[in-house]
Amino acid sequence: MLAIAAAVVFGLGFLLDLINTRLGPLTGTGFLLLGLLLLALHQAGIGSAGPRTTTGGGGWRRRR
Repeated sequence: MLAIAAAVVFGLGFLLDLINTRLGPLTGTGFLLLGLLLLALHQAGIGSAGPRTTTGGGGWRRRR
């Protein structure tokens, strides 16, 4: 989820940089840094769904 948010932030930062616009104190570089922060949190495992539970080895086969 954080990776998707980072992609959106990177896109907004890119557009702001292309048209040389500021949104208050945030510039294209500010959005770039925010996107990098979100990617770092994603890589650290924060905001993920957690470990997936499995039924053990061969849990994908139907038991008889």
